[in-house]
Amino acid sequence: MRATQRHLFTALRALHHENPLGLPHQPGLPRSGSAPQFLPRSQRGLPTKRSIPGVEKVICVSSAKGGVGKSTVAVNLSLALARRGKRTGILDTDIFGPSIPRLLNLSGEPRLSEGNKLLPLSNYGVKSMSMGYLVGEEAPVVWRGLMVMKALQQLLHDVEWGGLDVLVLDLPPGTGDTQLTVVQQVVLDGAVVVSTPQDIALIDAVKGINMFKKVDVPIIGMVQNMSVFTCPNCAHTTHIFGSEGVSRECQKHGIELLGDVPLDASICADADRGKPTVAAREGPLADAYHSIAAKVIKQLWV
Repeated sequence: MRATQRHLFTALRALHHENPLGLPHQPGLPRSGSAPQFLPRSQRGLPTKRSIPGVEKVICVSSAKGGVGKSTVAVNLSLALARRGKRTGILDTDIFGPSIPRLLNLSGEPRLSEGNKLLPLSNYGVKSMSMGYLVGEEAPVVWRGLMVMKALQQLLHDVEWGGLDVLVLDLPPGTGDTQLTVVQQVVLDGAVVVSTPQDIALIDAVKGINMFKKVDVPIIGMVQNMSVFTCPNCAHTTHIFGSEGVSRECQKHGIELLGDVPLDASICADADRGKPTVAAREGPLADAYHSIAAKVIKQLWV
C-alpha cells in the first residue's frame, strides 16, 4: 500500500516516548526533534531553532490566559489571511485541549506523504493540523510531559505543508513547556497576543508579552477580544469586561493594537457550528478580523 494511502494510527499501535504519534521512521534520518548524531554527546538534546520547510513566515497566537477566545481569533485571522491571497495554514499546538478540528469542521486521521510526513487537512482555504485529528473528540490525552513534548515536536517538524506563505501557531494558555518548546525549536516571525480588556486576563497576557520579549520573538501586536457588547434588541452598548485595558497595555509596552473584536453571539454560534465568522458572513464582525489581518500582513511583508 502506498504511503499516502496509509492512516497514521492503527489499532493497538504502541506509543513510545520517542515517537508518540507513531510516525514511520526513515532509515538514515534523525528522528524529529533529535540532535544530529555527529554532535558531541554533551550537546545532544539541546534545542535548536529551525525553519519549517515550505513555510515562509511563522507566527503564533497567544493569550497566556484561557477563555479569552484566542483560538477563535487565531482561526478567523488565518481565514482572513487566506482571503487576502496568502497561502495559510494553522497548527493547533494544544495537545490536551485542541480546538481547531471543531472550529474548522474537520475530522479524521491525517494520511502520510511518501516521505512519511503528516498531510494537513483543509477547509475554507486553510490547511490545518491538530492533535484533535489523531484522537477522538471526547478522548482525553493522558500523557506525561515527555510524551507531550515529543508529540509537539513531531507536529512542528513532521507535517508536509506543501508550501505556505504563513503558518499560524495556535498556542495553549500559559507560558510553560509547550510555549518554551515552540520558541526554542521554531524560528518565529512574530507573535499576536489576545486578551479581553479585563484586568484579570491582562495579568496573564502581560506575562505572555514578557515571555516573547525574553526569548526575542517580535510582538506583532495585541487583539482586544470581546471588547463591547451591543444589545440586539435595543442597540445599547456595554463594555462588559472594561474598555481600555488592552489599549493601556499596548501603550505601556510599546506595541500595536491590532484591533477590537466585539462580544457577539454570532461569533460563538459560528465557531460552534464549525464555520468561523470570516467564512460564514460579511459585515462588521468579519471586517474586524480582516482589519487585523491587514495589519499583520503589513508588519510581516511590508
